[in-house]
Amino acid sequence: MDPTTGAVTPPAPPDDAPHVLVVDDDTRIRGLLARFLGESGYRVAVAADAEEARAQLGRFDFDLAILDVMMPGVDGRAFARERRRLSEMPILMLTALDAADDRVAGLEAGADDYLAKPFDPRELLLRVAALLRRSAPRTRALPTRFVRFGDFAFEANSGALSRGDEELRLTDRERDLLRALALAAPDPVSRLALGAEGEAENERTIDVQINRLRRQIEADPAEPRHLLTVRGVGYRLATEGASG
Repeated sequence: MDPTTGAVTPPAPPDDAPHVLVVDDDTRIRGLLARFLGESGYRVAVAADAEEARAQLGRFDFDLAILDVMMPGVDGRAFARERRRLSEMPILMLTALDAADDRVAGLEAGADDYLAKPFDPRELLLRVAALLRRSAPRTRALPTRFVRFGDFAFEANSGALSRGDEELRLTDRERDLLRALALAAPDPVSRLALGAEGEAENERTIDVQINRLRRQIEADPAEPRHLLTVRGVGYRLATEGASG
């Protein structure tokens, strides 16, 4: 407990908690993000610019970076391009620029997702959790083998979808979408994060692809029970559980 305010001090995150690097030249936002993420169970380090971020990355391993676009010197997009050449660490771009061209430029630079200021802290947490879940296969074994929803079972490792004894055919894009949603479940995944790697897909394209996937797994695609829309965020897969 803080003796001056009487507030209860949250316990320190465990040593194996995900490690997040916050890079923003705004001292207030840096502090708010560090406190909010720390209270939510993440280990957090901060940097005011690309130079400080490089120093942090040289000292510690990070699971994810939250990166501001508008920074003095090396801006966020240039720094994202630099990191993407060196690492597959997920990058969430955090910026006041919210035009479609700005989002596309951030994704082309190597960002995995894009969140405009001002933002709802709950949405930030959802996006961070989804990116960490999606990145898990790059660094460690998949935590589960099968994800089940309704009559379907999806094997995340191989991308095989089955209904009973019948194996269903998926296109490569449908398989990628379903894998991303299955690994993030029950958390939602943003439309931007569902964009194909290396492509700047607009949100309408993702909606069309999701509708095609729904035709594979929904009895009534107009009233989906498994692949649900999360208003203002993206989509989530309503699973019934997973097994190894």
